[in-house]
Amino acid sequence: MARLHWVPELDTGIEEIDAQHKRIVDYINRLYDIRESPSREAIKDVIEEMVDYTISHFAFEEGMMENAGYTFSAPHKRVHELFTRRVGEIKKRFDAGEDVTDEFHGMLSRWLFNHIRNEDHGYINAVKLYQRVTSGVGAETTKRKGFLARLFGGG
Repeated sequence: MARLHWVPELDTGIEEIDAQHKRIVDYINRLYDIRESPSREAIKDVIEEMVDYTISHFAFEEGMMENAGYTFSAPHKRVHELFTRRVGEIKKRFDAGEDVTDEFHGMLSRWLFNHIRNEDHGYINAVKLYQRVTSGVGAETTKRKGFLARLFGGG
């Protein structure tokens, strides 16, 4: 078990997603840093924060995929659901008094990087295309409004 280090090959090129992934890495590293803490409460707090944040990240990511019309958004969501269930099972064991910190850290570390490299990199093109199209439409609309305002004396 070791601290995680972000590497450029994990970048999706989608700023919001990369920032969220990096924050999850920070949580995993916080778990590593306090794994031998005598305070189970401190470990519990990190686990709960990480689980809550990861669930909100999944919702954000799934929304982006659906908006972009990504073909495999349903199977990707299913992968998130299976992961969430697995994390819930480990958390129950922790709540029951079992020391699962090393196991949890290892599972999270492997899963996150594998998930980014495999599943997440699958939706990048669809989401980027959607972002270009929607930002282009917004930009064109703004240009058109400005042109019409100047043409008809409103700007």
